[in-house]
Amino acid sequence: MNPKILYVEDEPFLGRIVKETLENRGFEVLLKKDGAQVMAAFHTFKPDVCVLDVMIPNIDGFTLGRSIREMFPLLPVIFLTAKSQTDDVVEGFSSGGTDYIRKPFSMEELIVRINNQLKKPVGGKQIDAEAEIIIGQYHFYPGKYELHIKGTVTRLSHRESQVLKIFASNQNQVTDRKKLLLAVWGDDSFFNSRTLDVYVRKLREYFAASGQVEIITLKGKGYHFLVR
Repeated sequence: MNPKILYVEDEPFLGRIVKETLENRGFEVLLKKDGAQVMAAFHTFKPDVCVLDVMIPNIDGFTLGRSIREMFPLLPVIFLTAKSQTDDVVEGFSSGGTDYIRKPFSMEELIVRINNQLKKPVGGKQIDAEAEIIIGQYHFYPGKYELHIKGTVTRLSHRESQVLKIFASNQNQVTDRKKLLLAVWGDDSFFNSRTLDVYVRKLREYFAASGQVEIITLKGKGYHFLVR
């Protein structure tokens, strides 16, 4: 069965080229040009990956991403946008995105990123949403995107959960920066490296109050995830 891609793009020429190229590579593609048309499509199409332009009519991509994330917590969402400032990247991932591609982009890059998302659990195929990882006094639930300590629950984004899961599997060890980038984003480009910095800062904030967990940057190497 061919992977299903829900593609939202209001530029007719670009939309046609991307749709035809993906279909030639074995994907089934549903193209929508208006954000207001998207949610209704889920009832019949049931995509494996969503590829959303950010600047679309009526309902923008970020707003749409939040709606998709509420209904389908594990469905991969790739944003396509000309915006590339750090704040825009953070907003994209905070809006439910699992990847972010800057325009203009190559079709080869898009296909690689789609295939990378397809390797991850989606929809109802999640292995165990209740699985628990102990990090000192913290209880981390990757499948539910939650970090618990003493009755306090911190909700994590998809990317925060991915990065933390890798750190948590290497407690009191060094996590190589390049390997972390490849595992989460599929490449170690400067853009993704900057994005990783944003997520590491956020994770440090979540652990700051307890003083038990420290993420130490080792210049030129990676991170030491220290759990006391």
